[in-house]
Parts: sequence; C-alpha cells; structure tokens
Amino acid sequence: MSGLMIGLIVAGVLVLVIVGWVVGIYNSLVRIRQHLKDSWSGVDVELKRRYDLIPNLVNTVKGYATHESETLEKVIAARNACAANNGSPSSQAKDEGMLVGALKQLAVVVEQYPNLKADTQFTGLQEELSETENRIASSRRLYNGNVRDMNTAVETFPSVIIAGMFNFEKAEYFEIEDAAVRDAPAVSF
Repeated sequence: MSGLMIGLIVAGVLVLVIVGWVVGIYNSLVRIRQHLKDSWSGVDVELKRRYDLIPNLVNTVKGYATHESETLEKVIAARNACAANNGSPSSQAKDEGMLVGALKQLAVVVEQYPNLKADTQFTGLQEELSETENRIASSRRLYNGNVRDMNTAVETFPSVIIAGMFNFEKAEYFEIEDAAVRDAPAVSF
C-alpha cells in the first residue's frame, strides 16, 4: 500500500468517527427534547385536572358561603386564566401562582363554615384536589429534571457545538416565582 492510500483510509476513518460523534450527540439532544415535551404534557394533564376540579369546589362552597362571592370570583378568574394560558412555562407559572393564592383565600373562607367542612361532597373534592396537587408537584419535578438535563447538554462541551449547529435551546423551568406560593396550597379545609 502506498502512503497516499493509507492517508485516505485514515482520513476516511476520521471522517466516519466525527460523523458518528455528531450523530450520537444530535440523537441524544433529540431524546432529551422529547423527554422534555413528554414531561411537560404530564404537567399539563395534572394542571387541567386541577382546573376541572375547581369549579365543582367553588360551586359546593357557594351553597354555604353565598356572601363570599368576591373570593369565589377570584378563584374562578384565576382558574380561567390558567386554563387559557398555553404559553411558556414561566408564563404558566405566573398564572399558577395567582391560582394558588386564590385557593389559599378560599381555604380561609371555608374555615368559617363548619357545615361545609362536614359536607361529604366537599370533603371528596378536597381529597381529590389534594391528590391532584401532589401529582402536579411530582410532574413538575420530572419536568424540571428534564429541563436540567437539556440545559446541561446544551451548555456543556462538546454537545454545545452540536446544539448550536442545530438550534437546540435552553428550556425554561416551571417555577412559581412567589416563595409564599411555592408550596402546594393547603387543602385541609
């Protein structure tokens, strides 16, 4: 074999290694992006479940606390804003913060009505909402873990090169800004 032939073989092997490396990193970034989308859909499902429960909860409270209409209207308005928001996770988190605050105000109202706290329909809704809040927290943790993985892959070497070439971007965490509403609302009416 001539030196030229050996040089071509070495160059060909080197090109194949580089192409394999690029394909491997690209596929890894696509996989992370798909996990991210899947985990966001899990958060979205749980949030919609919450939105479906809130009108039932408010209607049950209305039967007992008719003069608390302002608080009930705030809860419904916050719920409707959340349900209509299909924007970024940070935009959704802002609306979710308002909803959690409104639910906390509703909890204060409920404390004033012992008959309501004893109502079986209300306690059933309360338990369902509590379970939903736990599921939202779990889904949010999974989503934020996938955001961490994507952001790490997009910012670390050597994948930062491939991410830049194929326009992979950092993802947004789903975090509620107000520290007072970071915790799930206490639904033990």
